[in-house]
Amino acid sequence: MAGAHQHLLLPGTSPIHRLAPEAKIVGAFLFAVGVSITPRTAVWAFALNAVVVALAMRITGYRVRQAVVRFAAVLPFVGFALFIPLIAGGDQTQVLGIGLSIEGLWASWNVIAKATLGTGASLVLAGSTPIPDVVRGLGRLRVPTVIVSIVAFMFRYLDLIVEEMARVRVAMTARGHDPRWLWQAKPIATSAGAMFVRSYERGERVHGAMLARGFTGTMPQMDHRAATLSDWLLSAAAGAISLSLATLALLT
Repeated sequence: MAGAHQHLLLPGTSPIHRLAPEAKIVGAFLFAVGVSITPRTAVWAFALNAVVVALAMRITGYRVRQAVVRFAAVLPFVGFALFIPLIAGGDQTQVLGIGLSIEGLWASWNVIAKATLGTGASLVLAGSTPIPDVVRGLGRLRVPTVIVSIVAFMFRYLDLIVEEMARVRVAMTARGHDPRWLWQAKPIATSAGAMFVRSYERGERVHGAMLARGFTGTMPQMDHRAATLSDWLLSAAAGAISLSLATLALLT
């Protein structure tokens, strides 16, 4: 699992890299909560939250181009949000000769701003914390063992399943399969079903092998360093700022 999704991790020893994973998870969660409850009309609060995200990404070691590429994950939300002013009701305003709903414009801004800030917090966490550390952090936060195990094995075998699907695709192409129309998708659906069955059977075999080797339901903790008070304070700073801005915006 240490090698899975390693491309998301930024090399470095920044203060954010050195924080305990459980503290970073809580900090990112609190920041996301603060952003989500911020009123959509509080543009100043979103701007200050954006400054916090930009500063955290800078400390983590993101370059501008690297950050822009990774922010592409938010594009589906942006694409959805751009249609809201066209279909929403209420009072309208003219933008470049097109009638747009004022309520829809605020809703579109709300989706784009919150999705972008939430993605930024996630990128800071992903760029500074290896996947095994994230799993260990979830365990230390007393997340149910079943959920932690599911997350751990999902990351462990996701790359394996993707690579297996790629090999199946190459094998199908080598045998003359070149689908161009929707009704030619049946072989792909059949292959996906076969991959699902194989993945399920692999999971049973792996679980049986682990039980035979003394697995008791929890993975052994190789790193026993617990989060310190400074870790909690530094990690909670971004969340505290976001929650304070949201509270101030709600009150005013």
